[in-house]
Amino acid sequence: MKLLKIDHIGIAVNDISQAKAFWTDVLGLNFEGDETVAEQKVKTAFFPVGESEVELLESTAADGPIAKYIEKKGQGIQHVAFGVENIDEALAELKEKGVRLIDETPRKGAGGARIAFLHPKATNGVLVELCER
Repeated sequence: MKLLKIDHIGIAVNDISQAKAFWTDVLGLNFEGDETVAEQKVKTAFFPVGESEVELLESTAADGPIAKYIEKKGQGIQHVAFGVENIDEALAELKEKGVRLIDETPRKGAGGARIAFLHPKATNGVLVELCER
């Protein structure tokens, strides 16, 4: 498996409209746009930083994964995503190594990416996302 870069850092927030002011007005990052990913019950907003991005995540449903995350841990960093060359090969390699996966096959993510998550119990408590663009 070849990791290309840190693709993005996902940050769970209650309200993207309110939270984006810090990233644009205080830090001076450009707001690239937002997107709703209905399958994941989430609205995303992206702020490029060099070759990576900050991704704000707002739940679109009370039972969505981001709502549950905020309820349990509060707002803050929810995951780190690594860009990979071939997500299918990466998942097969991790599975062969006995790594616990949340997603055995890729799913659709924001921006048309193919994504998959590794279970935090396999990564010392960090939710890791693999991302193929």
